[in-house]
Amino acid sequence: MSATDPSASDEGSTTADDAPTASGGEPAVARDDTTPTDASDAADAVLALSGVDSGYGEVQVLDDLTLHLDPGEIVCLVGPNGAGKSTVLKTAFGMLTPWEGTVEYHGREIGGMAPEDIVREGIGYVPQTENVFGSLTIEENLRMGGVARTGGLDDVIDRLYDRFPIIDEKRDAKARTLSGGQRQVLAFARALVMEPDVLLIDEPSAGLAPNTADDVFADVQAVNEMDTAILMVEQNVTKGLGISDRGYVLDQGTVRFEGTPEALLDDDEVSQLYLGG
Repeated sequence: MSATDPSASDEGSTTADDAPTASGGEPAVARDDTTPTDASDAADAVLALSGVDSGYGEVQVLDDLTLHLDPGEIVCLVGPNGAGKSTVLKTAFGMLTPWEGTVEYHGREIGGMAPEDIVREGIGYVPQTENVFGSLTIEENLRMGGVARTGGLDDVIDRLYDRFPIIDEKRDAKARTLSGGQRQVLAFARALVMEPDVLLIDEPSAGLAPNTADDVFADVQAVNEMDTAILMVEQNVTKGLGISDRGYVLDQGTVRFEGTPEALLDDDEVSQLYLGG
């Protein structure tokens, strides 16, 4: 266990020409084998996955998956259970090695690198569960998150306390005594100790009451305002897309639709097939 991580067949497709037009904006774009991927849009991306196959043991989960994250964006991955959303994050973070395809950070190949090396590159990861050390205090959790820093740890922790006062007030409390929302804030702060410019977040609202979830989504936006691009998996489709710049709908390990939140939420086919509409 590293100090940076306390946790670790195609259906028929719709062509882009068949994608219904969403009211009030650009249509959601459907992907199939003839649809141009967004690789050409990823030249300036901070993170880009291109043609990625990945999985667990002999079980393939991701199938020719291509997506990207631009500087300063929040991008949300949505779709049915088992679509491969969390596997995207684990592959990007080095917890899984891609079988095929590339994972690039600022144009440099990082696919297959160890998670601790990816953290040093500038990517943070907040898993859905086991994302803090319950037996350690808030202060100790933050310091564990910064063991790879070469200096400036006290200063960055002070800035994080300023950004997230709720953990400042409880800095000597054991993490196991925190509420679900407070633990999530600590997990964000812990991942930010290394000052990443990309943060991968897996279902930040999972298991939280609605009011607490709203607070956590506000914290996600606060993290984004710290010049951190965010690739997020979220079960609450409306809330997740509501704070995002773009979204991807995944199914069976590949991108089925992509577009703005408005386009995805207004698209009848996307809503009925994938978003519970």
